[in-house]
Amino acid sequence: MGRLLLNCDIGESYGAWTMGMDAEVMPFIDCANVACGFHAGDPSVMRKTVSLALANDVTIGAHPAYPDLVGFGRRSMACSPQEIHDLLHYQIGALDGICRAQGGRVHYVKPHGAMYNDMMANPVQLRAVIEGIARYDAKLPLMLLAMRDNSAAQAIADEFGVQLWFEAFADRGYDAQGRLMPRQQPNAVHHDPEIIIAQAMTLARGEPLIASDGTALHLTPHTLCVHGDNASSIAAVQRIRQALDEQFAL
Repeated sequence: MGRLLLNCDIGESYGAWTMGMDAEVMPFIDCANVACGFHAGDPSVMRKTVSLALANDVTIGAHPAYPDLVGFGRRSMACSPQEIHDLLHYQIGALDGICRAQGGRVHYVKPHGAMYNDMMANPVQLRAVIEGIARYDAKLPLMLLAMRDNSAAQAIADEFGVQLWFEAFADRGYDAQGRLMPRQQPNAVHHDPEIIIAQAMTLARGEPLIASDGTALHLTPHTLCVHGDNASSIAAVQRIRQALDEQFAL
């Protein structure tokens, strides 16, 4: 495997409401998934986040969602494929414009929350997302969940000429197929920094995780999602960054 890139959902403040520790986490990540205003973020927050990413030489990705500020984009919505295209184009275009005004650009797309979960569960939704990206710019990769078998998603992406960036999570438990365990189940979310860092390094070395049923789960991610919304998370991100740098320096 090549070097495992760290990505983080970021720019999720809104108006006078602050979420996350963007300035603290940005120096340690490779890719910033920037909220585009529908689940979080606003034009000023987007501008400041883009500026911070460019100053730290961090790759900028669009993090579009359903139009659900109240629910933080975590509630599913019944959208037609055309509506998915419209939602994607509106949000990617907005962030891309802010990027270009500062000499940058959007480099990839990672849907947020319920839109992400829905596309992973529904091939029709996944096709709509991939086709929507291709219609905007087929050179933009789509970031999505690395699973035991990624062939179905890869076939759709190949049809539209869109590159896929598969991601894994250091702080989440997996089922036997490589899906994230529902948050309400035991061991679905890891809180111990030592467990999180150990899982990050297992993924970086290309070694199998242990799924919820006890079987070995082989994933081949390009990128690892980390979180930076509190001081403990920042410390974990720093340690993961250091551990990955040491691993790939060998």
